[in-house]
Amino acid sequence: MTNLKSISEKLTAWRRYRDAVRELSQLTDRELSDIGIRRGEIETIVRQSVMTPAD
Repeated sequence: MTNLKSISEKLTAWRRYRDAVRELSQLTDRELSDIGIRRGEIETIVRQSVMTPAD
């Protein structure tokens, strides 16, 4: 059962990552700048936020 839970959690994290990258990538450079992100940083920032458990 642990393996299924682990797979499910990884799939959920991947979907959140993919969706967040897609949403941020649709923003203009100006909009990204307003929130302090450069286009080249999107994947790294999202990866860090998805991999870090929420408190």
